[in-house]
Amino acid sequence: MQLIDTHAHIYSSKFDSDRDQVIEEIRAAGITKVFMPNVDVHTIDAMLDCESRYGDLCVPMMGLHPCDVGDDFEAQLQVMENWLHTRPFAAVGEIGTDLYWDKTNLDRQLAALEIQVGWAKERELPIVLHCRESIDLTIDFIEKMHDGKLRGIFHCFTGNLDQAKRITEMGFLLGIGGVVTFKNGGLDQVIPYIGLEHLVLETDAPYLAPVPHRGKRNSPAYLPFVAERVGDLLQVPAAVVAEATSAQALQLFTKIEK
Repeated sequence: MQLIDTHAHIYSSKFDSDRDQVIEEIRAAGITKVFMPNVDVHTIDAMLDCESRYGDLCVPMMGLHPCDVGDDFEAQLQVMENWLHTRPFAAVGEIGTDLYWDKTNLDRQLAALEIQVGWAKERELPIVLHCRESIDLTIDFIEKMHDGKLRGIFHCFTGNLDQAKRITEMGFLLGIGGVVTFKNGGLDQVIPYIGLEHLVLETDAPYLAPVPHRGKRNSPAYLPFVAERVGDLLQVPAAVVAEATSAQALQLFTKIEK
């Protein structure tokens, strides 16, 4: 069974002590690609170093995480746009909105999001969206900006069925991670009613480890647990989930060599 992790921060300092070993475990688990979302200007070097060291596995994106949209966000975005002019990236991400940590800077988050969605449109790249405690407003925003060609992933989807349908009707995919294995995660009320063709898999490593590793450092090597749970909910083998979600991931990231 081969799988693609569409969202993992494998460049995180939480892997600095044993990254080579973790990479070996990822490969042994059948993970063929790990797409890495950027966070801010300070994570770019570490992310690109991972690509340099494990280029057959690790693929970078470029974007400013909403939790890192501060007073200097315009300067950070200029650095990131320069990178987009310099070399290819798989997507514009991780971008979006977050009202969990700070509800006072939504206007700046939306301004940064609009600029970055504009980059994606210009370059015909997918976007990878973060929307913690802000899913409805993010869906509203993307619906307004949609030009019929915009595509991407609502990362770490934990919404309800109505929200899932609004997202998939726009042609976006749902990023399903470790939450699907949580007893009260709520995705058992969504995934059985959403076709497999609308899903991709992710870990968000080092965060949100699936059961039976919940509470520990997450790794793309744990992605099979996510595939197995999705398969259980859809009543199909995990191998079917792996094949479909991997194909959808590669189709989405069309500018990356297959």
